[in-house]
Amino acid sequence: MIKIQKSNEIEESFFNGRDFGDSIQTVRDILKDVQTRKDKALREYSQKFDAATPDNFEIPQETLKAAAEKLEKNNPDLYKSLCYSRDLALRFAKKQKESFDDFEIELEPGIITGQKNIPVDIAGVYVPAGRFPLVSTVIMTVTPALAAGVKEIILCTPPRKNPDGSSKAYADENIMAAAYICGVTKAFACGGAQAVGAMAFGTESIPKTDVIVGPGNKFVAEAKKLVYGTVGIDMVAGPTEVFIIADSSANPEWVAADLLAQAEHDIVAQPVLATPDQKLAEKVAEEIELQLQTLSTKETASQSIANCGRIIITKDLEEAAEIANKKAPEHLELAMEAGSSRDKIESLVHNYGSLFIGHGSAEVFGDYAAGLNHTLPTSGSARFTGGLSVRVFLKTVTTLKTRAGEKGTLASATAAGFLGDAEGLAAHAKAARLRLTK
Repeated sequence: MIKIQKSNEIEESFFNGRDFGDSIQTVRDILKDVQTRKDKALREYSQKFDAATPDNFEIPQETLKAAAEKLEKNNPDLYKSLCYSRDLALRFAKKQKESFDDFEIELEPGIITGQKNIPVDIAGVYVPAGRFPLVSTVIMTVTPALAAGVKEIILCTPPRKNPDGSSKAYADENIMAAAYICGVTKAFACGGAQAVGAMAFGTESIPKTDVIVGPGNKFVAEAKKLVYGTVGIDMVAGPTEVFIIADSSANPEWVAADLLAQAEHDIVAQPVLATPDQKLAEKVAEEIELQLQTLSTKETASQSIANCGRIIITKDLEEAAEIANKKAPEHLELAMEAGSSRDKIESLVHNYGSLFIGHGSAEVFGDYAAGLNHTLPTSGSARFTGGLSVRVFLKTVTTLKTRAGEKGTLASATAAGFLGDAEGLAAHAKAARLRLTK
């Protein structure tokens, strides 16, 4: 049964970052090994951890294509859904790209400054394939890279036994199909922290990338954290979470379903409801128990609900918004009817990965097929960052041009000279003042 508590009973630890990592030394050793021994190390880790060890890590394009054709034939509904999700995600990401303007402006006479947004050369995406092979993650990681204009996109995902009995590289069929549908340049049957190391440092088989994105278990998350600086990363993601603010107009069945949709991810997923309506809270708690009875993922979801879930009874909706801002959840839902009250709460909340407004805006739409990216900040990091977007694959760089002898150029040279003197950097000051004589 989910815990119901009053807002003044919330323990301070509820707002702390949730870190379940105890794997740093193990991951550090794996990364060092991959950096040193490259493919040989990858092969040994694959033999140790994976369901199969391919002779070569790269999955042939014809294998990806065959997986897509098989999916289109055998499961056309899923194939069409993947294409629909890809198209929406790509359209949204392209619209994001439009917001990153290149410009040039003359700030002072002779001082011409500019900005350019340049895509990285090669992006690496990681797609988990453990208990739940995350086929949708292919779409969410690849489409913003495509929209950014990245020329080469490689994908790593854990290997699977090849059904033809050979040792040729193979992976989850739906992930391979999605990779082909999304236009992945190269795909590799390589998983875990060792795959992150391969994309960060490069091996004989897997090229070194500029950016690595995508979710994973605690070993993958730790590996991404450790290689940051060698490569760029999207974020270090922890267990998933949803925070729902609901008023008396909310449907208890829908709210319970949305909480369970997060709970089934992991036993440490965190589903939270905040409402001033005690009766709604009790109905949602009852509905959760009812839906759990027939849920195929009951074992995981029930543990998440019992250990990490809670319903918070607030004084009013404004207090619920305050708690949400302090929590900074990955997903924030406003289960409220349209109107001034919802508008007010929408204006008050500002710390979240994605915001889902109104009863019909289910968080699972954002997970799968509404254009939004589902790779989002967790554990309070929504206080300072957003989710995966085109921005991750773009470098915003600046430019400067000057015209000698003009007012602004002379003023900048003079100011730079004095600032160089103040910092004791004589060569800086000289380099600036030389421009005064030309």
